[in-house]
Amino acid sequence: MRISSPGLRRSLLAAAALLGLTGAASAQTELKILAPAAPGGGWDQTARSMQQALVQSGAAKSVQVTNIPGAGGTIGIAQFVNSAKGDGNQLMVNGFVMVGAILTNKAPVTLDQVTPIARLTSEYLVIVVPANSPLKTAKDLADRLKAEPGKVTWAGGSAGGVDHIAVGLFAKAIGGDPTKINYIPFSGGGEAMAAIMGGKVTAGVSGYGEFEGQIKTGKLRILAVTSPKRLEGVDAPTLKEQGVDLDIANWRSVMGAPGITPAQRDALVKTIETMVKSPAWAEVLKQKGWDDAYLPGDEFAAYLKQEQTRVADVLKTIGLVK
Repeated sequence: MRISSPGLRRSLLAAAALLGLTGAASAQTELKILAPAAPGGGWDQTARSMQQALVQSGAAKSVQVTNIPGAGGTIGIAQFVNSAKGDGNQLMVNGFVMVGAILTNKAPVTLDQVTPIARLTSEYLVIVVPANSPLKTAKDLADRLKAEPGKVTWAGGSAGGVDHIAVGLFAKAIGGDPTKINYIPFSGGGEAMAAIMGGKVTAGVSGYGEFEGQIKTGKLRILAVTSPKRLEGVDAPTLKEQGVDLDIANWRSVMGAPGITPAQRDALVKTIETMVKSPAWAEVLKQKGWDDAYLPGDEFAAYLKQEQTRVADVLKTIGLVK
């Protein structure tokens, strides 16, 4: 199309330049991500993997990660709600664990106060024991748990989280008493690992990625995975193969601050979409053994509502919440 008017031409060129600057600015966002857990755990790994992939994909210019551990993430979300209101450049990693922790800790701050941006990953759990443990199968563990429930100690993530729920459901599935489980919560994966490796607990429960290094070096042994079918590349039987009717997966997500505008929220959804569709994120999933469970914006918000209801029902069933 030929533009005959010099004035119109200048206006169009100016508009194009402005659009170019706007696009550049949106791709050069400086983000802050809160990991509401100690270094070494799943949320910390997720936040730092996002940090890497956001920059490598060009979705953000720089990303700063901060850790605020404690109480299944409820300390972190409280600070996030109080300090990040209206800030479209702040994000918080969370997931299944926080849904339960909010209930078990009777937290004054809830997920209804933050802005759902996307579900990112899911990960099945593994039940592990030290390499020198006399327990060889899930049946061995089940027999001991039924005989002496209080003497079987479990290491996992925060109280009310997916690890804790999995242990309670395991007890229920084998005909034991889920209210008598002796579960020791740890806010960081490193602390749980030390307890398991040191023989201070009977067994540990977490995502495969958190134990992978020690499993591959032979320091830990998998008794079972919580997936419906065997995990690719993991030489371990499922619970169902061993007669325990249970499968459960962890999921992790990212939230925006409370009080952000629809435009800020849409920009964050787009930023995360750019990240999850990048080769950098695909490589993260491969390295960590995480499943791609991406759900954007409104779809994730709807899923979260359903999950809040489901988790509350499970926690009441196994006696963690009255």
